[in-house]
Amino acid sequence: MNNDHFEIQSKTPFAESIIWQLNRDFYQEQGIKAWSEGIVPHQMTSNSQVGKTYAELIFALLKDLADKGNLEIVYLVELGAGHGRLAFHILKHLDKLVAGTNRVMPQYCYVLSDIVEDNLSFFMDHPQLQYYLEKGELDIAYFDAIGSKELHLRYAQKTIHAMELKTPIVAIANYFFDSIPNDLYYIKDRSVSSCALSITSKVDPAETEMSRVFKEMKMTYHMEPVEASPYADPMLNEILEEYKDLVSDTYIFYPEKSFHCLDNIRNFSMEGLVLLTMDKGFHEAHTLNGKKEPDIISHGSFSLWVNYHALDSYCKKKGGTTLFPKFSNFHLELACLMFLPDGESYTETQTAYEKVVDDYGPDDFNSIKKLAYFNVAQLTLKELIAIFRLSAYDSNIFSKFFPKVKHLSKTITYEERERLIQTIDRVWEMYFHINEPFDLAYETGGVLYDLGDYTKALAKFQQSLGLYGDKADVYYNVALCYYQLRQDKQFYTAVEKGKGLFPDSELFVKLMGLDMG
Repeated sequence: MNNDHFEIQSKTPFAESIIWQLNRDFYQEQGIKAWSEGIVPHQMTSNSQVGKTYAELIFALLKDLADKGNLEIVYLVELGAGHGRLAFHILKHLDKLVAGTNRVMPQYCYVLSDIVEDNLSFFMDHPQLQYYLEKGELDIAYFDAIGSKELHLRYAQKTIHAMELKTPIVAIANYFFDSIPNDLYYIKDRSVSSCALSITSKVDPAETEMSRVFKEMKMTYHMEPVEASPYADPMLNEILEEYKDLVSDTYIFYPEKSFHCLDNIRNFSMEGLVLLTMDKGFHEAHTLNGKKEPDIISHGSFSLWVNYHALDSYCKKKGGTTLFPKFSNFHLELACLMFLPDGESYTETQTAYEKVVDDYGPDDFNSIKKLAYFNVAQLTLKELIAIFRLSAYDSNIFSKFFPKVKHLSKTITYEERERLIQTIDRVWEMYFHINEPFDLAYETGGVLYDLGDYTKALAKFQQSLGLYGDKADVYYNVALCYYQLRQDKQFYTAVEKGKGLFPDSELFVKLMGLDMG
């Protein structure tokens, strides 16, 4: 090896490559910081609108089970939950849906699962999750979807074993299958070749942080014809063999580990598995043609597109029913795979899927969001509020447009003022704190103050203190709110506390000069 390149890995089957362990190590090392510090993007995949979509599908499934007379508790297991924001959104929307019906429904318990202990501790201690934990609608579990054979619920101190559940288990795989090991094949002229990977780097791994080494890696692919059936399971060989007639001149990810993962989860229930999954990927065979060798792009971690066509085939060969978009997608695939003997009879679920995916869904909203970002300079407050409503009042989307909102709030009609205050209330309701730099409470507090709603502004500034700690300008704004509300005692208390915490700040000197008459 010349001194310009260092060997990281000699030729190794793609699914066994070091890249998968590096990916896993990244999440173990970073914990919640992977998302709170913006290293791994998640705004497109874990927003309130996505949460509402999942909630509508889950609600429909619960209605189907109720219609079948199955009122046993339903466990909803999110795989690789990461930051927990999606779970919060789903639970918020699902609670509203259930509260709005008079039907007798099965109880449900949402299980936040992950393999990163820091993430599990974050979930267990998070103030916004305590309500759901105490109600029994939420629990937390270490769960390796490929290797774990039991599901231990840490809050309820209960362990779920194989074939124990009497309702279908629901797995939520949101941007999950894109980061677990895949086999890689090259198919051309009805010939299948397996692909191995060797890796070199421009930097010395012995002297450099692995995150930088990852960014400097050069991948080299090696092909070897597949002469015999590569899998012990005949069904997996059958699915692979079918690609000879379906695609050509293409690299194809083959999700053998994902198949195993689904079998593993399905084993918890006597009644089967319902998989709700969203990711970037493809479910139609013709869209798999012409795929080039994978270009592993790292943003700290990495992810790949998902072969939903293979997952579709696997489910159907197992006797299941699948729901995929009827129309072509531009950003996301959202699918429902029912590993059930009578999946076609789940009519509420099928109707809900048509409504929240086929008629209008997360993929459509992403196109609208991009349009709004591109034209933000021309947007009016009324148009922005419509975007926020379409987003199901997602806090991250609100924060992206916040500078424009703040600008427009300076010249506003009475009706617009009321609607903006209502919008801020709804956005805050859907906000889940993961310690991101943008202080939503402080920023919206400032707008509310400018709009003259001093009571709500005060509440936001106090929430900012609770989430981000003591800051001079926040205490200054708290005192100003008390001043506007003519609460003299609280005003002087806030000023004195601010002066005590920040003796060098001149902000509180200005406050003492205010006329309290």
